[in-house]
Amino acid sequence: MTTKAHPLLSWSPEAVVFDCDGTLMDTERHWQDARSQVFRQFGLRPLPGFAERAKGVHYGELTESLLTHFMELVADDPVTMPGAAEFVRRLSGRLPLAVASNCPLEVVEMSLERAGLLHHFCHVVVPDEPSTGAAPGSATVRPKPWPDVYARAAWLCGADPDSTLAVEDSLTGIESARRAGLRVLGVGPRPGEEDASRADLWVTTLHSPVLLAWVRAHVPQQGGSAEG
Repeated sequence: MTTKAHPLLSWSPEAVVFDCDGTLMDTERHWQDARSQVFRQFGLRPLPGFAERAKGVHYGELTESLLTHFMELVADDPVTMPGAAEFVRRLSGRLPLAVASNCPLEVVEMSLERAGLLHHFCHVVVPDEPSTGAAPGSATVRPKPWPDVYARAAWLCGADPDSTLAVEDSLTGIESARRAGLRVLGVGPRPGEEDASRADLWVTTLHSPVLLAWVRAHVPQQGGSAEG
């Protein structure tokens, strides 16, 4: 089946929720550089493959030193993933947009602000910090692969999970979104068929003519109708 014929591209969501690192922002290399600086600082040596295994996992337990190094790197070089900024801008104003990330809130907001994207999102959802727990009267938001961040983001957008699209680059994030009941657009280097099949559709980049055509045809302006 070709990408153009895929059922997901004939569907109109009520909201779209994006992962941040590796999906919107090209920050995995910044995390890797920050980890390397911290390991050198403390005289540690990571095992081979550590960076790949760490992709998409929760950073709430990592040190202040790691976050400091990372935020300095992002501030100096805020790079978006190919096509991400254009895709967000095309969707903005058509339906609610949110971000669901495992990273600390200050990191996500700073990264998106530096890239000029933060104002497009109605909500940014991250896990509760272990030291603070959930806000009074609300359930604890656990990190991916738990479904909490995606379930909360869809709820905040006023959309049912099965009417919400998640955009994810990591298998950890895809599992989180699927467990929350969202449909999933996977993006990035295509994994093996078994892993790729966990997303409803997989594209190598958000800079895709078929995605932009989908926005025009199936994501109407608020209060308007879809373009022909």
